Amino acid sequence: MNAVGRLRRMRAAMTLIVLLLFVSAMLTPATNIAAATGAVFQPTVQQPRAFGYLLGDVLTQRILLQDGDHDVDSVAPPSIGRTDAWLERRRVRLETDADGRKWMAIDYQIVNVPPTLTQIALPALTLTASSGATLQVAQWPLSIGPATPVNAFNAGGLQSMRPDRLAPPVPTAPLRRQAGFALGLLLLSLLSWALWWLWRNARESARLPFARAWRQLRRMQWSAEPRADASADAWLCLHRALNETAGHVVHAGSLPGLFVRAPYLQPQRAQLEQFYRQSAERFFTPASTADVYPLRALCEALYRAEQRHQR
Repeated sequence: MNAVGRLRRMRAAMTLIVLLLFVSAMLTPATNIAAATGAVFQPTVQQPRAFGYLLGDVLTQRILLQDGDHDVDSVAPPSIGRTDAWLERRRVRLETDADGRKWMAIDYQIVNVPPTLTQIALPALTLTASSGATLQVAQWPLSIGPATPVNAFNAGGLQSMRPDRLAPPVPTAPLRRQAGFALGLLLLSLLSWALWWLWRNARESARLPFARAWRQLRRMQWSAEPRADASADAWLCLHRALNETAGHVVHAGSLPGLFVRAPYLQPQRAQLEQFYRQSAERFFTPASTADVYPLRALCEALYRAEQRHQR
């Protein structure tokens, strides 16, 4: 009887130990099991509406981090920025509902739209908790519409292509009047300059000695006289201009007095000395064989010097 009693007591003790182990296993938190095994599970997700989105709309996806079976703490949030050609992840935040449960709310904004109704998807997520558990969130399909329809209504002003708008005509009458006025002023200015130039030349021809001599030499040339430079009248004409400029009769020995009276003739000193040598040979040497002197060129040079001095 003693052996049978001991056997019964041992069986009772074994049964108690098994019951205690079973109760302990049932009371162990799910997160500790997940942390010990690195389990992967799908959390509860509140997905946004799957249709009716346009450019600029914001939609929010909520992921439960705590429920009756799992308790996930310190989950690393996903990165902010563009996720594809259509969506941009704008903000990630933690929320607590009325029952004290923790949610991760992720805002997405539609930043691009296709030309026709198109299906896209919120990206899949893999979230890792500090305890080692992994949350897998699957893609969520949704549709986005174009900003405007491809085909217009083809009614009234709702055509697919509108004709070019013609620019309003610019009144040209005032422009023509202004152009005519400006052209008249231009012609008047040119005419005034021409008249002034003729008047100045005429005044100088009547007042200045070398201007008169230059005009007379040109008149002799226009009168078709043969070799006007060689004629006695041409030589006498230039002599008169030199005498009038100096205020007395000028000869080769009195040239310094001419340059004192008219210093602007100094650049032509050598030409004038040669002029008087050839003039003396021409008028006072019998059977002169003097070379032809460029009288016209000298007269023009003296006239230009006189002009510069008057200015």
